Amino acid sequence: MNGSRIAAVGHYQPAGILTNQDLAGMVDTSDEWITSRVGIRTRHIAGPDEPVDELAAHAAAKALASAGLSACDIDLILVATSTAIDRSPNMAARVAARLGVPSPAAMDVNVVCAGFTHALAAADHAVRAGASTRALVVGADKMSDVADWNDRTTCVLVGDGAGAAVVEAAEEPGIGPVLWGSVPEMGRAVRIEGSPPRFAQEGQSVYRWATTQLPPVARAACERAGFSPADLAAVVTHQANLRIIEPLAEKIGAVNAVVARDVTESGNTSAASIPLAFSKLVEQGAISTGDPVLLFGFGGNLSYAGQVVRCP
Repeated sequence: MNGSRIAAVGHYQPAGILTNQDLAGMVDTSDEWITSRVGIRTRHIAGPDEPVDELAAHAAAKALASAGLSACDIDLILVATSTAIDRSPNMAARVAARLGVPSPAAMDVNVVCAGFTHALAAADHAVRAGASTRALVVGADKMSDVADWNDRTTCVLVGDGAGAAVVEAAEEPGIGPVLWGSVPEMGRAVRIEGSPPRFAQEGQSVYRWATTQLPPVARAACERAGFSPADLAAVVTHQANLRIIEPLAEKIGAVNAVVARDVTESGNTSAASIPLAFSKLVEQGAISTGDPVLLFGFGGNLSYAGQVVRCP
């Protein structure tokens, strides 16, 4: 085998929904203020009895079912998350236990909002190197656990959810070369710190960085995969803010692409946002099997990672 491909995707969101009107009763904000600044209308919020690994396992089970596979077919589980409360067992091991995967390598990846695309690259590398046959790659975060519900600039952003992909060997590569990196000196612009941990960010710094510095990086990721941005059928970026997503897609030059805007319904779900939005596009039939799709994560640590994949 010369490469790997995404065989199937799946997603899961908790049933609880928090609207902008609900938030207006909690902090000094309004539907107009939120939609005009970030484009979010609703977000899904998990209950206290819905831990991160449960969200992740639901999404992973859907991806497995879509691929026509069972837990026994998986030998590597990578879970991208930054909201794990416990240090051990890690989320990947807990997901393996929930699904009944017998003896996988199980690792967590914490690159916050760029976590899924980092984990997807790691799975691609493992499969191509022969270290794994089939991998489950999950992005899952329960941002409501780390939100400061008294801070109207950040609590209006967050949501909970999970998305997953099954990665397997393929004769023709279906996952393009990753382009990844970071800006460590600006790492504190997005952070989850303290005890208890709380999410905070320097919104204007992140906005300027994402809209000015990242478009050339995203175009370079397309070039590494042998595509022009105009060839893309879809662009799925981290769902941070509609005012970041739309200018970024425009500056990339993806003039023929469907642009994922799931942030309006789901809020910022951190590592879950890309697989969640991607899975929804697949489920809705907005993209077809074999279509080239740019997945591009960015955010915490001021890290980024992007690759062009073929739609399963």
